[in-house]
Amino acid sequence: MRVARVHGGLWLLGLLALLIPGSVAFAQEGGEEAALFAALGAFMMVFLFFFVAIYVYMALALSTIAKKTNTDNAWWAWVPIINILLMLNVARKPIWWIVLCFIPFVNIVIFIIMWMAIAEARGKPNWWGILMIVPVVNLIVPGYLAWAD
Repeated sequence: MRVARVHGGLWLLGLLALLIPGSVAFAQEGGEEAALFAALGAFMMVFLFFFVAIYVYMALALSTIAKKTNTDNAWWAWVPIINILLMLNVARKPIWWIVLCFIPFVNIVIFIIMWMAIAEARGKPNWWGILMIVPVVNLIVPGYLAWAD
């Protein structure tokens, strides 16, 4: 148990060492510059926390959707880029559509079409996929499609 806490603290210490330059961390003078870097480091930590939380939520939702639609390889939801292949499998769209997902502006239309098909695969109205373009609602839609009966 104690070893797990030590290793858990080491990754945080390593991350902080990357965020704070050595000259600032060991500085005896320059309080304004040190405060600026400390505020920047705090902002980055908060941003990182929210990014990881949203990534875990989306991966859990996509994994649950894949399991409920009996799609193979639900663990693909946790791997970047490959999770797009999982979405294509759940939506029953051709695999070559992944190329379209990397073309600017075309990808917006393709992802909406994919989410519409995912909603239909879950037995929900396809307009739930259109809601993915609404900024805050796009965080609710995957959870609804995953955990609503």
